[in-house]
Amino acid sequence: MNQPTTYQNYINGAFESASDHLEVFNPANQALLSRVPETGRADVERALASAREAQKGWGARPAVERAAFLHRLAGKLRENVAHLARVITEEQGKVCALAEVEVNFTADYLDYMAEWGRRIEGEIIESDRPNENIFLFRKPLGVVAGILPWNFPFFLIARKMAPALVTGNSIVIKPSEETPNNCFEFAKLVDSLGLPPGVFNVVSGSGSTTGSALTSSPLVDMISFTGSVTTGSRIMASAADNITKLNLELGGKAPAIVLDDADINLAVKAIHGSRIINSGQVCNCAERVYVQRGVADAFIEKMAKAMDATRYGDPLAQNDLDMGPLINRAGLDKVAQMVEAAQGEGAELITGGKVADLGAGYHYQPTVLAGCRQEMAIMRQEIFGPVLPIQIVDDLDEAIGLANDCEYGLTSSVYTSSLKHTMQACRGLDFGETYVNRENFEAMQGFHAGVRKSGIGGADGKHGLYEYTHSHVVYLEA
Repeated sequence: MNQPTTYQNYINGAFESASDHLEVFNPANQALLSRVPETGRADVERALASAREAQKGWGARPAVERAAFLHRLAGKLRENVAHLARVITEEQGKVCALAEVEVNFTADYLDYMAEWGRRIEGEIIESDRPNENIFLFRKPLGVVAGILPWNFPFFLIARKMAPALVTGNSIVIKPSEETPNNCFEFAKLVDSLGLPPGVFNVVSGSGSTTGSALTSSPLVDMISFTGSVTTGSRIMASAADNITKLNLELGGKAPAIVLDDADINLAVKAIHGSRIINSGQVCNCAERVYVQRGVADAFIEKMAKAMDATRYGDPLAQNDLDMGPLINRAGLDKVAQMVEAAQGEGAELITGGKVADLGAGYHYQPTVLAGCRQEMAIMRQEIFGPVLPIQIVDDLDEAIGLANDCEYGLTSSVYTSSLKHTMQACRGLDFGETYVNRENFEAMQGFHAGVRKSGIGGADGKHGLYEYTHSHVVYLEA
């Protein structure tokens, strides 16, 4: 058995040992993988101070020089795909093929954001006065605190780091305490490329200790967080005294609407993929279905067969799996309790519905629940597991009303062959994203953002890039 790795924080261009540690376990078999720093306030403040000092020189460089570093880092990632993917699979539980996709997509994302080095634009605004020019410049905010989730831990490093660095900011990253190992491996690659000390820093630890020190510090100019609504609310409260800018991607309860005129096989394939990718632990994937009555029986039957055929287990023990374990015992217990409660409220269990008997690890059977109603918790609260609740509706108007009746507003989807129905859904659905006849997965050049409790601000594309800047308007008479 391999000995657990002891990782070190990366502060001001150097790896530093720590006196207190957290342990990290493999969710597929509960094996101890590593010990990582539990970083206290003093070390967090040192990391932030180094980032603030480094940002001055980094922000003064031409954007194309900053972009060149991101391109080099993308190349390093591609040279180390197999190693990085294995680290992700070990600590997070996603299947190996998906972990490799995550690493390669992260490299592509770094390249994409680097291309903005020559595309960051200001504005010239017409003045009311003769001989006056009004210029709008985009400038870096300063120091960014990036707080990561555990479900796509590697990609989210780049989603926060790349736009921050190319626009001239420095950053301090706090990975999730569930999945910090991949972030430290990422830091090793950064260190090998000679980035100026302090521009990129990593400090690990619990939210209550390390996270709190980051979010309450006056040295932070922006907090970019991806995670739960509960934690996002705490971060808002912590940042309030300093009026720190927030960028929050929070929860989702994405509705999928399947109409009578839909391609049922396409809908089943896309929604099934949504529920099993990363074991259903994805905030933007379909979490509830509203299926029109005329195709409900056929849809439920085909979905049950697809879920029954799902291959799951320990991703490092088998190569041909569709999904791995849930992240931890708390996640497994939550899913089991929600399914049990739904059945108690009258939902019909079509398939699955139990903790999988695979020995060690946090595995749950792919599950379909029919006969669900809007008032049930399973139709209103995030499941974050391979469970699909289904409610039958009579028409599109009813489906849109039910879809919008939710505290979340991140993503949605609709399956129909009618352009009229498509446009009606696009006008009526109140969500940051709507996918039509395809799986729920955003493009890096789009803008991934939600409404209501799904967050503040967004990521990706031009609009996500400019989240990391502030405007400076100059009035010049000449």
